Amino acid sequence: MMKFLKVVFLAGAIFLLTQAGTAIAQAERDFKAEENNRTLVLEFYDKFFNKHQVLEAAKFVADDYKQHNPTVPDGKEPFVSYYLDFFKANPQSRVRVVRSAVDGDIVWLHVHSVNDAKDRGEAVLDVFRVKDGVIVEHWDIIQPVPEKAENNNTMF
Repeated sequence: MMKFLKVVFLAGAIFLLTQAGTAIAQAERDFKAEENNRTLVLEFYDKFFNKHQVLEAAKFVADDYKQHNPTVPDGKEPFVSYYLDFFKANPQSRVRVVRSAVDGDIVWLHVHSVNDAKDRGEAVLDVFRVKDGVIVEHWDIIQPVPEKAENNNTMF
């Protein structure tokens, strides 16, 4: 009976170790996929909003890109067209990514966006959904940076 219990215990331990190894491998794959998503969004963001390489950066955007900002149209072509016009009118427009976070296919960016050197700018929270190596969806929350604040904290 003791020999049987030892075999059962050993089999259970091997099973648990195998499951733990599988879980660790999956967690590593998930982490790598998340970091790939973050890297993709950050590269897109820099090329698009800082370097104004709109056509080059558009490779990161799905053709059927879904936009939740009510002032920007859906789809890659209208999105690109909108910002080509915007950057012509605002050639000094730049962004500074203050922080980023990722959870699976969702990437968040906390951003300070300005249109020129005199602009206090806006605090932006951009949220992107990535699928199969391209950005497929976007949400944002935008708040102007005020001249005066009721506290000594910054928005960044």
